[in-house]
Amino acid sequence: MAELLTIPGFVNAHSHAFQRALRGYENGPDFWGWRDRMIAHAERQTRETVRHEYEAAYREMRAAGYTAVGEFHYLGFDEALAASEAAEAAGIGFVLLYGAYARGGTDRFRQASVEEYLRQVEDLRARGLTVGVAPHSVRTCPPDWLEAIASHAEREQLVLHVHADEQPREIEECLAEHGVRPIELLARTGCLGTRTTIVHATHADDAELDLLTESGARICVCPTTEANLGDGFLRVEAVRERGIGLCIGSDSNVRVDPLEELRELEGIARRRTLARGVISAGTLLCFGSDEGAAALGLDTWEEVHIDTGHPTLAGIEGDVFAALVMSCSADVLS
Repeated sequence: MAELLTIPGFVNAHSHAFQRALRGYENGPDFWGWRDRMIAHAERQTRETVRHEYEAAYREMRAAGYTAVGEFHYLGFDEALAASEAAEAAGIGFVLLYGAYARGGTDRFRQASVEEYLRQVEDLRARGLTVGVAPHSVRTCPPDWLEAIASHAEREQLVLHVHADEQPREIEECLAEHGVRPIELLARTGCLGTRTTIVHATHADDAELDLLTESGARICVCPTTEANLGDGFLRVEAVRERGIGLCIGSDSNVRVDPLEELRELEGIARRRTLARGVISAGTLLCFGSDEGAAALGLDTWEEVHIDTGHPTLAGIEGDVFAALVMSCSADVLS
């Protein structure tokens, strides 16, 4: 009889569940073209569609071995409650990363003031949700918002997640407005710390990576989404050299498979360094579980099982964990 190996469940540290519906759309010449369609789709969301569609997305995550998810949410207060209900129905651990939006995007994304945003955060917490603060980006949150959110996060001991350095244009606009790059602006406004997770950091330069090292902040990498959107490659080897923590996210949910995210991390590192085994299988599995849990402030999350009798593991004589990460898809997990 095949043995079932038990390992910590995978933690999806960055999801936008509503974007799952955009699978198959090869629209727009680049990220910004895709973003236009994404915003149009966001405008159509209701509390009811979130409750129904998010449950489907979370069930797919749970079947793929994710036992907890951080939902980076910017569709509205009532929709945040519906997302929590969907996660409970799907049986997946849930942390609401409640998005702050001062400008840009669309009306439904935005709060009237940072004070209103923080009141909503505390209202959600009072209703029993586990909440982290999530200024969407330096494009959408000016420095005074970033400072207020960072102060609140420090005072309440909340995790802070923020998109940064995903696209070159984002960096150019930040330099033009503020005279510094995105992660430098986050450092200036007090947003970097041990409970901070920078989402993507695809185009972070050496000085920005050094700031993450000094602050103890993490990076959440979303390789399947970053590939789909044409974002580019994280400099995985430079991140590893600095000892910066890494976790993974399914982001736009074009693909939901933690093993594929982890395999692509190692694949990027191999392509960039022309070497193999840049990150060990054990470390990659840690990125997929422990680091993601830490990014969401979780102390406990469910385990998953590896079916060693699965056809993709049949006849394996090497390290089963290395084979799991480099050769399997999520259907070996339960």
